[in-house]
Formats: sequence, C-alpha cells, structure tokens
Amino acid sequence: MVTTERAETRIGRRRDRDRGQTAIEFVGVTPLIILMLIALWQCALYGYTFILAGNAADVAARAGNGSQWNQDAACERAGREDLPSAWQGKADFGCDTEAGPLYKAKVTLTVPVLVPGVLDWGPHVTGEAASAREG
Repeated sequence: MVTTERAETRIGRRRDRDRGQTAIEFVGVTPLIILMLIALWQCALYGYTFILAGNAADVAARAGNGSQWNQDAACERAGREDLPSAWQGKADFGCDTEAGPLYKAKVTLTVPVLVPGVLDWGPHVTGEAASAREG
C-alpha cells in the first residue's frame, strides 16, 4: 500500500509541474499561424488578380473592337468598369492601334498587398485578350 501511495503522489507532482505548458506552446505557435494565414491570403489576392486581369482584357478587347469611333477610350473604359477599387488605381491598359485581323488588349494590374505601407511588394499581373476585327 505504501508504494502505491508514493507512486500516485509522484504522478500528481509530475502533472502539477506540467501545468500551463499548453498555454505557453499556444502563445509560441500563434504568430506562426498568423503568418501562415497572411501568406495564404496574399496568395489568394494574387490568384484573384490573375482572374481580374484576364477578364478585364477580354471585356476591353470586345468593347474596343465593337466601337466605331474612339476604340482606345472604349477599350479602357470597358476594362476598368468591372475592376474593384483596389485594382483600378494602378491598372495599365494597352489597346491595339495596329491594323490586322485581331483587336488586342493588354491589361497590367498590381497585386494589392494585405498590409499596405508596411510592404510595398506589389507584383504585376498581365492579362491579354484578342477579338476578331469586325468590318
């Protein structure tokens, strides 16, 4: 009986010594989890910018091709129409002025940074599209 009581006492002391360890580990790992979430969100912004650039170029090429008077203005206006405000500021549109079988549009967007001002990273994403000339 004496040995059983001593063993239980030792186990109880060991448990008391490990109290709070989970809280310390959680505090240590939390910054890593937050950095991982920020990195994943930035990757999502990068992918969404690819989608926006391709769509804006497609819409711009169709609008510029369909306009009879000022094709470049129609191309840029149509391309900017559906862009969210975070992407419009640094959007660059290149609309085709050359004669040929295709009317081409090229849109370059800057990927917004999750923490603006802290990181001025801003990679650029380019979308290109073409539409068969009418006429």
